[in-house]
Amino acid sequence: MIGLLLMLAGCASPSMERATRDAAQAARSGGWVIVQRGDTLGELAREAGVPLERLQRFNPGVDARRLAVGQRLLMPTHRERAPSGGPYRYQVRPGDTYSSIARRFKTRASRLQAANPGVAPTRLAVGQLISVPLGGSPAASARRAVADGGASRTASRPSPAASRPDPGDLPASARRWPWPLEDYRVVRAYGTDSRGTLQPMLLATQAGARARAVADGDVRFAGSMRQLGQVVIVHHADNLQSVYALCERLLVADGSAVTRGAPLCEVGYSNATQRHDLLFDLRHGGKPVDPRRVLR
Repeated sequence: MIGLLLMLAGCASPSMERATRDAAQAARSGGWVIVQRGDTLGELAREAGVPLERLQRFNPGVDARRLAVGQRLLMPTHRERAPSGGPYRYQVRPGDTYSSIARRFKTRASRLQAANPGVAPTRLAVGQLISVPLGGSPAASARRAVADGGASRTASRPSPAASRPDPGDLPASARRWPWPLEDYRVVRAYGTDSRGTLQPMLLATQAGARARAVADGDVRFAGSMRQLGQVVIVHHADNLQSVYALCERLLVADGSAVTRGAPLCEVGYSNATQRHDLLFDLRHGGKPVDPRRVLR
C-alpha cells in the first residue's frame, strides 16, 4: 500500500542512521515501523536484525513488492517466532485482545483461547508470550509466505489478480463521496508540479475546521509524520485509502472503525501559507487517484 502519500508534500526521506535506529528500536519493543520512501522489507529486516521471513509472516497480507509510504509494519521482537506451519509465538502488545490478534493472523479467537489454556481473554498482559495457531494448513501458510515475497528464493510471476489495479479502473464503491471538509477552497489541485512531481490536493479552510471521513473504514494510522504534522490514514472497502495530513489534533486512534462523515482531526495552521490547510490524498491499491473523480 504504496508510494502511499508519494511523499505527500515533497518531504525528504530520513537518513539511513535514523531509519536503522527506528527499525532496531521497534524490534526491541515489538512496536510499529512506518514505511518511508525507498524502504524495502529486506532492508527493514536487516536494520532491525530480524529474519526477513519472520517480518513477512508477522505482517500477513503485506506485499513486499508494493510497500506504501506511511504503511505500518509490525516489527517482531527477538522473542517471537513464526514457523511456516505455525503455531506462532507472539508477544502481546498494548491494546491486544484475542479477537484483534486473531484478525491479524486470519484465525479465530476461539482457536487462540484453546491454544493458550489458563490465559483468560481478560488477563492478557503486555509482553506476555502466547501461541497463535494459524487459520490454514501448513502448506497453505507456506504458499502465503511465498506469495508475500517469503522464504522462497525463487521469484514467481504475479498473477493478473495480484497485479496493481489501474487507477483508471475504480471500483463501483468509489462514487460520490463527500468532500473531507464542509467549508473549503482548493488551493492546489491534484496533479504534477512544474518539476513533474505528483502532488496531492491541498484544501484551505477556516480555523477550527475538522476533517471528516469520506467513507466508512478503519483507521490504519493516526499519528505524526515528519513535515506532515498529524496524519490520519483510513482504509476503505475495495482496497481504497484516504489520507488526511497537516492536522493539528487527532480525533481518532489507530484501529478505530469510522463511518462516513465522522470527524478525524482538526486542521492545522501553516505559518508558511498563513492558512489552515488540509492535505488530502486518495489511493486505490496504493496508486494515487485524483480525488475529483470520486468526490461529489
